[in-house]
Amino acid sequence: MTQNRKPPAYLEYAASILANKKYRLMNLTERGLLYSIRLECWENKEVPASPIDLAKYLACDVSDVKEGLTERVKSFLYEKEGLFICPELDDYRQHLAERKAKQSRGGKDGAAITNAIKKKATKEPNLTISTTAQVPRQGDVESLVNLNTFNSSQIQSLEKAFVDDPFVHEMNAYERASNG
Repeated sequence: MTQNRKPPAYLEYAASILANKKYRLMNLTERGLLYSIRLECWENKEVPASPIDLAKYLACDVSDVKEGLTERVKSFLYEKEGLFICPELDDYRQHLAERKAKQSRGGKDGAAITNAIKKKATKEPNLTISTTAQVPRQGDVESLVNLNTFNSSQIQSLEKAFVDDPFVHEMNAYERASNG
């Protein structure tokens, strides 16, 4: 089951923003306008570039928008066809989409490997299947995860095991009743 929801938030490093010379030179009106625009761009991808339309869109005073919409603020934005977009946020949104696609692909590949191992193990009961998969982890330093060695007789014994426990008996009866 896939969820095609938009990412709820973006990651931003305060030190990176505070170190930006253009941001440091902004007054509070410029900073407030910039962040209002960025938040709108994250949620709606774009805002009107016209100061009058932007003021209406943000429910702000036109004079405040005109005062705050300086070249320093515009340097964080890209104007296209009468709209401002924030390239940094668009790039981050693209990064998240690519990461989600890689995770999905990795999950499907991992499921295929697991299913192939189980299928092979059930066909050949005395076969010992040893797999060592190296799965890169997120981050600069990659760690390796080794998959366990599967013995098909162990898998079968787990599937057909008899456990003398009242709770297990009740669960098995419940599962049989649920499956019809």
